[in-house]
Amino acid sequence: PVVNENDSVSNEEIRFGDNDTLGALVANLIEADLLIILTDQEGLFDADPGDNPDAKLIEHADAGDPRLVDYAGPSSGHLGRGGMQTKVSAAQLATRSGTHTVICSGNTKNVITRIVQGEAIGSFLEASEGHLAARKQWLAGHMRCAGELRLDEGAVDVLVNKNASLLPIGVKAVSGVFNRGEVVACLAPGGTEIARGLVNYPSDECKQIIGKASKEIPEILGYQDDPELINRENLILMKT
Repeated sequence: PVVNENDSVSNEEIRFGDNDTLGALVANLIEADLLIILTDQEGLFDADPGDNPDAKLIEHADAGDPRLVDYAGPSSGHLGRGGMQTKVSAAQLATRSGTHTVICSGNTKNVITRIVQGEAIGSFLEASEGHLAARKQWLAGHMRCAGELRLDEGAVDVLVNKNASLLPIGVKAVSGVFNRGEVVACLAPGGTEIARGLVNYPSDECKQIIGKASKEIPEILGYQDDPELINRENLILMKT
């Protein structure tokens, strides 16, 4: 492989779990039109073909269809990563950036060339959305957030319905230790993650300015880089 999960020998923070997930994240990063996942099966079936001779190949489906998870069956466990469920999860991750996925057999002759030429092979899982901006693709697939910002209802409404930046006045609490430029999760009052983005201030300074008007930042911190905690260009809404 050009990029291989097995080559990751550092700490847990940079382990993705399997090559399917890693492939989806790379597809997000390079704005790929198509992710091809090769396996020992013809594709995704609506039942286990080993147990059910009437199982049918799913030739075309929306990657976000919740039934696909059921079709894939249970995960194969910690020691058996890489089963069909991880491939479906990878397809769902890829669709966040508008990348389509094909799951097919690697034993099929000239399979990649034939797919690229437009031949229908295996299971085509279609992305329901167009490409996001490159930075927002990365945010959408970021596996771990460095911290959390708990918002009030007003801030939630502004982010979700008005495509606005996150200002300090709408934040009620800060969790975690993070630096400027790291990815943080934005939580609704009930704890649901509604967005994530690149924060403009480190956690210790965030704690000093939350609940305050932006015009108060220079007086509190002695300087002001940005009037918002997260600029709307560096923020992505999460599906809930």
